Amino acid sequence: MAIALKPKSTGQRRLWRFHGGIHIPDEKALSNERTIERAPLAERLWVPLQQHIGASGRPLVAVGDHVLKGQMIAEPDGFISAPVHAPTSGRVVAIEPHPVPHPSGLSAPCVLIEPDGLDTWAELPPALADYPQLDPGLIRERIRWAGVVGMGGAAFPTSVKLTPGTDREIQTLIINGAECEPYITCDDRLMRERAAHILKGVRIMHHLLRARTVLIGIEDNKPEAIAAMQLALVATDMGDYTEIVSIPTLYPSGGEKQLIRILTGKEVPTSGIPAQIGIVCQNVGTAAAVADAVLEGRPLIARVVTVTGRAIAEPRNLEVPIGTPISHLIEYCGGYRETPRKLVCGGPMMGFELHETTTPITKATNCVLALTPEEAPDPGPALACIRCGRCAEVCPANLLPQQLYWNARAKDFDRVQDYNLFDCIECGCCAQVCPSHIPLVQYYRYAKTEIWAREQERRKAEQARARYAAKQARLERQERERRARLRKHEEALGAPKAEMGDEDPRQALIAAARERAATRRTLDTGSA
Repeated sequence: MAIALKPKSTGQRRLWRFHGGIHIPDEKALSNERTIERAPLAERLWVPLQQHIGASGRPLVAVGDHVLKGQMIAEPDGFISAPVHAPTSGRVVAIEPHPVPHPSGLSAPCVLIEPDGLDTWAELPPALADYPQLDPGLIRERIRWAGVVGMGGAAFPTSVKLTPGTDREIQTLIINGAECEPYITCDDRLMRERAAHILKGVRIMHHLLRARTVLIGIEDNKPEAIAAMQLALVATDMGDYTEIVSIPTLYPSGGEKQLIRILTGKEVPTSGIPAQIGIVCQNVGTAAAVADAVLEGRPLIARVVTVTGRAIAEPRNLEVPIGTPISHLIEYCGGYRETPRKLVCGGPMMGFELHETTTPITKATNCVLALTPEEAPDPGPALACIRCGRCAEVCPANLLPQQLYWNARAKDFDRVQDYNLFDCIECGCCAQVCPSHIPLVQYYRYAKTEIWAREQERRKAEQARARYAAKQARLERQERERRARLRKHEEALGAPKAEMGDEDPRQALIAAARERAATRRTLDTGSA
């Protein structure tokens, strides 16, 4: 049986340990025993124009338009951006702000589609089955225009990550199948059920990056997924450069920098990216989406979402059209077993609380989590920091969380950056072990938001100054040109006057005109 297979790398590859981390109950058995089911269409789909890092998409449709499944409804606005496609056929009934999955709870522009029930596909681009013979730029463009973004939560445009630049040689492609956060099992089920399809996407990305090695890291609490991926790998010719690596279960081993450390022993520089050390990291769901785009021409219009928590009557994994309201999924899973204390988008550690059940599923939504009071007990009021240092012991980024907290609370945003705030991955380990119940991650998110806002204001001010300087330069240039024209005109008028000496120039002009008239009369008389 497939489950009996051992990972290829067992006993072969050395693994490293990242700093800190914690062991927490994984609660994955709630949802990982059922196969992925296709969620039915909701009556209304709210499709956000921005579901990715970077610039928001520009809408290509208007209210009243009829759209087809897979039709592009928003185009990318810049290099770091992504298009958005209709998840089904139907009519556009509104383009307006609507609550979206975000820690702020704010609304953002969405296209509201009422499905027609026909699920009629738009004409898709042809499959690129011969992609190894094609220009890599063409393949990247296919991935870009299919709207593929990172499916592990960051939602960074995948085509950009697959374009590392000519000055960077990518030695290792890491495929992240760790899925370290409790409750979430969408990647687990995807690897169990669609391992061969994932590997097709991995092969495409390996081809684009020309990487020497592919490492697929999976936590050892997913033996079925490891076995399924290993079995699928045996059936390919990728074994010479690809390894399925079982890694110890330790939260947050699925963090990009942490997984890189585990598998290679390398450290990503502060404020740096993996490509700087010859590594690109992609999620297993992203690999499947790449295969869809290149081999089938299908854009990213649906994803697998875990709907779980002890407040859910029937937890499971669903393949969900983008834009589906969360309330629709909860209803399909039997509704609530009991009133949840918290409804979370994502996992219990890195997710954020939702306040509107009409909030839609996006490309980055991997889990909808309904927690009972027993699962999410009231932590009580936050007390003063006792400087115990436990937060620093468990921080996987090897930061000083207490220093970040004090400076963030004091709104000393310059100082908080000195302690590498932006290396914080917001994993929540520090808050989990804090005996004073201080919501540390909330302070870090607040500080980051304030710094980003100030940086945006600074850029706006610089742009305004640049526009003002350009305007002043333009006005000065126009004034210089005006003066030059005036001076030239005056010089032109002065030249005849100099030739005529003291003679009145006006009288000279009159005399010249009379002379020309007399000449014409003489000629006319002669002709007669």
